[in-house]
Amino acid sequence: MFSELAFGVFEESIKNYHILDSVDQPLENPYPKDDIKHLLYRKNWIDTVQWHYEDIIRDPNIDAEEALILKRKIDASNQDRTDTVEYIDSFFLQKYKNITPKPNATINSESPAWAIDRLSILALKIYHMEEEAKREEASEEHKNNCRAKLNVLLEQKKDLCLAINQLLSDIEAGNKYMKVYKQMKMYNDESLNPVLYKK
Repeated sequence: MFSELAFGVFEESIKNYHILDSVDQPLENPYPKDDIKHLLYRKNWIDTVQWHYEDIIRDPNIDAEEALILKRKIDASNQDRTDTVEYIDSFFLQKYKNITPKPNATINSESPAWAIDRLSILALKIYHMEEEAKREEASEEHKNNCRAKLNVLLEQKKDLCLAINQLLSDIEAGNKYMKVYKQMKMYNDESLNPVLYKK
C-alpha cells in the first residue's frame, strides 16, 4: 500500500539525516528522479532539516543576526516543501488521469500529497518522541510521558496510513476525484507582499 511505502522512505531519510545530524549536510537522494520514492525522500529530507532549523532558532541565546539568517532559510524551506508536495500531487494526477469519476463522486478535503505531507511530519514526531522515551539522562517521569505520547503517535500513524490508502483506492475506483489548488503563497511574492512591493 502506498502509505506504507511512503513511511518506509521517510524513515530511511530520517535515519540517513541523523548519521551526520547537521542542517548543513547536502541532500543525497538514493532514488532515481523518475521514481516516486525520489520525491518522497526529498519531501521528508526537507521536513527533517526544517525540524532542526526550528530547534535551533528556539535557542534563547541565539545571535539576532544568525536568527534572521535562519528565518530566511526556514522561509525558503517552506517554499521548497510546498513545491515538492505539488510535484507529488502531479504524480497522482498523472497516475489517475484516465480514471472517470462516477457521477456521485465526491472531493476530499485535502489532496493525496497534502495527506502524505502530514505523514512525513508524523514520521519525524515518532522518531524524536522515541528518542526522548529512551534518553538515558531523562527522568523516569519524562520517559513515561514520552512513551504515552509515542503510543498516541503510533495510533495516529495507523489511522493516517489507512485514510491515505482509502483515499487513493477511492480515487482509483472513481468514488472520489482529485482537484488540486496551487498554494499561491503570498509572502514570498514581491508583487503580492505589501512590505516588499512598497519598497
